[in-house]
Amino acid sequence: MELSIRKDNSWVAWRNRLLADPGVQRAMLRLPGLRWLVQSKARTMFDRVAGFAYSQILAAAIELDLFERLRAAPATTDELATEWAMPVAGAERLLRALAALDLVEPLSGQMSQPWTLAPDGAALLGNPGIAAMIAHHRLLYADLADPVALLRRGGGGGALQGFWHYARDAGQGPEGAVSDYSRLMAASQPLVAELVIGAYRFARHRAMLDVGGGEGAFAAAVARAVPGLAIGLFDLPEVGKRAAARIEAAGLGARVQVHGGSFLGDPLPRGHDLITLVRVLHDHDDAPALALLRAVRAALPPGGRLVIAEPMAGARGAKRMGDAYFGLYLWAMGSGRPRRPDEIGALLGEAGFKTWRRRPTALPLNAQLVIAGVE
Repeated sequence: MELSIRKDNSWVAWRNRLLADPGVQRAMLRLPGLRWLVQSKARTMFDRVAGFAYSQILAAAIELDLFERLRAAPATTDELATEWAMPVAGAERLLRALAALDLVEPLSGQMSQPWTLAPDGAALLGNPGIAAMIAHHRLLYADLADPVALLRRGGGGGALQGFWHYARDAGQGPEGAVSDYSRLMAASQPLVAELVIGAYRFARHRAMLDVGGGEGAFAAAVARAVPGLAIGLFDLPEVGKRAAARIEAAGLGARVQVHGGSFLGDPLPRGHDLITLVRVLHDHDDAPALALLRAVRAALPPGGRLVIAEPMAGARGAKRMGDAYFGLYLWAMGSGRPRRPDEIGALLGEAGFKTWRRRPTALPLNAQLVIAGVE
């Protein structure tokens, strides 16, 4: 075993010395068979360096409501500059940047032509949750202005933690904070709900309790998809009031019963053979996450099931989303961490669940499932 490790380490050291040598890189550029590798690595590295600029270009387009504007009708640079109250040169700079990111494009391919949506810009309109997160990111970017300081202070303490303050303090924050949080969750929930409903057969159950269900977007989606299922929602009292109003307005008041309380301190309502945690567990550190899972285990009857749905670390094809994006996001938030399915499974074992399994969704970037059963 030691010999194998030594050989692996030797190979890694040799590889890294080779790739770090400027002379080797120049030689590879002169060889057609290897030139693509150097060019690809250079593009990847530049995209990592320029990522913040790309995100701010997108944030500007969201703030100016450009995608909705171009959905309505193409517009010239002069027209948009007038609407945005900015110099024509500034509007042109933004539009050309968005075109380079494949979000808008000029008609007929000529920069003098009116601008319209490019395919990626049109696709963004199909998921309003993306736009909501982009607008919300200005809080994250404020905290990441000095990433080393953020990491040294142990996370939290900045703009993003203030946004999530109400959740951490059991609903004692101002109504405005609750409202902003709930709107963000409601906007980003529909696609996640569709993925979860498509990956798990809810009709096998009699009654479902959605814990940490926010304004009820997920509960309402399940109610529409599974007419025979009795549904409960459990969240902080301030959130529960908003959920009840939205569910009633959707004509689902008779299908969904709202319960108010803190899942970190109050017992969960009984009588449900299915409990769901949709984008809840990763918002909490291990100790409160374990307490929540124990509360779920206590509330489930024999034969009951727990469905955990959230973005997870190590997802195939989406590894950067887990530890790179959500790792820093949750650190700035001051609570939680992205977990691999096996790490969630370890917590489930500590909470008293005997079995669990992972189930993929059609879009692991947004959510995967971990399903645990009570024997």
